[in-house]
Amino acid sequence: MGRAVDEDPLALAIAPPPGETEEEKAERLKAEEAARLVSEKIDEEIREERAALRRKKKPIKVLLLGQSESGKSTTLKNFQLSYAQQAWSEERVSWRTVIQLNLLRNVNTILDVLAQEMSTSPADNDSSDEDEPDITPVPATSSARPAIRFTEKQRVLKLRLAPLRSVQEDLQARLGASDWPTPKSGTTDSAKAHSQDFFVWSNASWKAALRPGRRSLDTARAEKGQSRRRNSEENETAEVLASCADDMKALWKDETIQEMLKRRKLRLDLMPGFFLQEGDVDRIARRDYLPSDDDVVRARLRTLGVQEHRIHFETGGFKGPATGTEWYIYDVGGSRTQRPTWFPYFDDCNAIIFLAPISCFDEKLAEDRRVNRLEDSYSLWKMICSSKLLSHAQIILFLNKCDLLEKKLLGGVRVKDYVPSFGERSNDAKTAAQYFASHFKEIAKTHTTVDRPFRVHLTSVVDTRATALTLGVVGESILRDQLRDADLL
Repeated sequence: MGRAVDEDPLALAIAPPPGETEEEKAERLKAEEAARLVSEKIDEEIREERAALRRKKKPIKVLLLGQSESGKSTTLKNFQLSYAQQAWSEERVSWRTVIQLNLLRNVNTILDVLAQEMSTSPADNDSSDEDEPDITPVPATSSARPAIRFTEKQRVLKLRLAPLRSVQEDLQARLGASDWPTPKSGTTDSAKAHSQDFFVWSNASWKAALRPGRRSLDTARAEKGQSRRRNSEENETAEVLASCADDMKALWKDETIQEMLKRRKLRLDLMPGFFLQEGDVDRIARRDYLPSDDDVVRARLRTLGVQEHRIHFETGGFKGPATGTEWYIYDVGGSRTQRPTWFPYFDDCNAIIFLAPISCFDEKLAEDRRVNRLEDSYSLWKMICSSKLLSHAQIILFLNKCDLLEKKLLGGVRVKDYVPSFGERSNDAKTAAQYFASHFKEIAKTHTTVDRPFRVHLTSVVDTRATALTLGVVGESILRDQLRDADLL
């Protein structure tokens, strides 16, 4: 017999079974009540999860932009040092190889220039005074400077330090480094000597490979041989550096060498990753060397690609609403070939920290020797200010490398020789920095698409204490803007 059309299938499903006894009914009702409680608990958990997702703060996204060697990576290190101390401490030891490599590159750059000069210099004069630069005399009427005559002292230093070349190559291979393209023809020998660079890809695991860490038992066994080999290589490097420490210091302090570098206009001390200043060799060329915070901040390692770092602000630095805030900081490569990769990150970023190195007013781009680096920074700044994609983002300007600007000007370099519009203003770092800042401000005023304040900071990001204060001010400013946008301020 068929079922009536008005019968409810659900009612039939939950109806008591026919002939149900009182005991069976009680058991059924008890089971139904337990099922109802479970269902309500699941519903409540779902509601709480949805509410938690609504309450969760979106991470703040900050882009570090600027041309190559503007100080972006160093600024990122300062963020990590100030607000991610645990992760910073775990990574610090992995920078030892990079710092040793920086030192070796400094020394080998000098040796390369020395080899070139010796190949064209007059014959050695063994009777000359080795403590003073030996200059070949020329007639008083000649406008040319006398040639440098190298002595046995420089020749011995060159021979004794020759093994450092292979050590440098070993360290670069250990980091997985690649060669940077050789500059175009037309550059000077000294420019070629220091502008050729090496790099690692941003996704390379060099830190993990060089940092002691916890591994599973199986992994530890599999890597045991590799770890022993790596330790042996590190010990060998430290031994070579320690045995050459006195010669490296003597090379840098040698007056003839300094005269040679001066004539080549090669200021290694103004370049990133310089580790030949007083005390550096004694500290780094030790068999038990461990990097300090300042060493890591000063270290130079060119990377290609976008580096993403997540920092969770739990303690220190930022106050109030910053506690528990998560920041995504992106270090985007600044060379010309990498700049097209910036634009995908513009869409949802909260702030831009743009770094313009103002000490480079007398320098050319490594990628194009026809372009002045300061003019290139002006062009990039104009592009950032006029971008409609960044109309919602806070833009902060770091006029960086003020310490190197002061060094250059104290060394006799004149701003007006490279920036004619500077005119007869006082040739000191404060006046020059204010002049450059006014030009950046005018660009921002002319090309900014929305009404927003011009925020500029004069920085030397290798100075960790001063930079920590600056980052605190910048962080609070970004957070205030975020609260204002959320109508909480």
